[in-house]
Amino acid sequence: MVASRRGLVALACSPLLIAAPARAGDPATCRVINVDYTPGGIAAGPRSNPPGAPAINSPAIAPQIVAWVEKPTGEYVSTIYLTQQTGRYGMGNRPGRFDFNSGPNWPYGRRTTVFPVWSHRNHQSFPQLEFQSGQDSDLSHAFDKSSKETHFCRPLLTSEALWDAVTCSSSVYTDKGRFGAETTGYPPRADVTPVAGMDSPSVGDYKAMNPFDAVSQATPAIGALTQISWPIPADLATGGYVLFMEVSLEQDFNAIYNPTSYPSPMGISYGNYGVPYRGQPSVIYKVPFTVGDLDSTSTVDTWEGYGDPDGAATLHPRDATITADTPNTGASRLLLTSKDGQLFRVRVVARTERDVTPPGTPGDMVVTAAVSRGATLQFTAPGDDGFIGSVQGYDVHYVVGEATMTDTSFAAASPAHVTGDIVAAGQPQTLTIADLLPETEYTVAVRAYDNCRNTSKITQTTFTTAPRATGQVDACFVATAAYGSLLANDVEMLRHFRDALLKHSVLGELAVETYYTFGPPVAGVVGESDLLRSTARDALTPLVSWVRGLR
Repeated sequence: MVASRRGLVALACSPLLIAAPARAGDPATCRVINVDYTPGGIAAGPRSNPPGAPAINSPAIAPQIVAWVEKPTGEYVSTIYLTQQTGRYGMGNRPGRFDFNSGPNWPYGRRTTVFPVWSHRNHQSFPQLEFQSGQDSDLSHAFDKSSKETHFCRPLLTSEALWDAVTCSSSVYTDKGRFGAETTGYPPRADVTPVAGMDSPSVGDYKAMNPFDAVSQATPAIGALTQISWPIPADLATGGYVLFMEVSLEQDFNAIYNPTSYPSPMGISYGNYGVPYRGQPSVIYKVPFTVGDLDSTSTVDTWEGYGDPDGAATLHPRDATITADTPNTGASRLLLTSKDGQLFRVRVVARTERDVTPPGTPGDMVVTAAVSRGATLQFTAPGDDGFIGSVQGYDVHYVVGEATMTDTSFAAASPAHVTGDIVAAGQPQTLTIADLLPETEYTVAVRAYDNCRNTSKITQTTFTTAPRATGQVDACFVATAAYGSLLANDVEMLRHFRDALLKHSVLGELAVETYYTFGPPVAGVVGESDLLRSTARDALTPLVSWVRGLR
């Protein structure tokens, strides 16, 4: 599901509809909440982490955001928006200790500090995940417990050239965890299918028990005016409500919250990977608003308080430990925004809308690019009411193989993870799909929806993704594929042997260059065959034993 991140065009109504005032009791109307805000964040570039260490070139860090509605009495109503790292990919409920270091698209560690207030007030309870070994303080995992990873990358050292890369360097294998004895308010990831013999049976339940995937969206761009649109349920009573937004930002350091006060965990394997991430805790914004027959607008230009730095339920009142006067950081993670003559950090518009016309059907769709892990779709954008205005967003579903979907069978197909800004009717609309498999045939269908959740007919196309990339990769390709995890102990030992010995001799350099030439394509084949992985491990055993003897 994709929602517009900026520049939404207001819905256009005919004069006849304007002449008949809409009321909440009219079945031809819907009530809608629009929430406007502008996220800040940390720009890409040289950054010293921890302070005083040599600067490293790091990617931008955008905030994680959740928005939910409560009654004034504190009774939870609904979560209306959640950034997908937590809502779809389970960042708050992953195996591994919560204070593990972090890095670009880091795969492990339950980030229970990302939305502590929301996680204790959303009235949901999930089994907390742990590594299948039960050793949550270890970043290294056995090959037979690590299945192919389709979203996160491997842990990195800050010295590696890939630290500031946007995508993973090669195939990665991770332990997807299992249900532990503890519970949490964070959902598990909803994007994985268990691999028999490697993943725990728990993985098969992850998607079904995650109720937040439907409201999960891509993290908005730093500095972009963003709007959330929520169709109010028809049975929600009129009256007063409260919108809460909790905003979290990794590495948002100040004098109180920094790597000195919240350092890397001690005594864990591979603790030198990544960097400390625990800076200023999550910040809360609170906006009271009214749902009724008349439109209402409410704004707030300040913050309410902050979440607990250790993930407890407490909503702390404002105090001087949080930076309050610097854009992009602390209490100013949501930037002051000017719109329609109003200045705010968060604005809530509750309005009633008469809308019985569904969006037009998306135009003929073509695939402009099909890479190994995704594809880019393009079609002519429909309008909100037929071909007038702009739609609110698109539902995108797929099936594997060449098959025809219908408007009826669309709902049963798998939802795709897509991103893209919404454009006006008649303009070329581009959507990018991620998390696909290489060399696989897909049929993809797209359906538009408007503010009232009226939906269009579907448009579909069939395509095949490209073979896996075989570009330059800094990894022990064949060993990684054979053992299942880049940080499996034997793989790490072989990497250190490569770096410490082989690269310091002429013959060693020649061997490394040959391996890097032929390793990637071989690893791609080995990694997807249990038989070949077993054979490769047997072939590597003498080398592993010899290298162990050198230590």
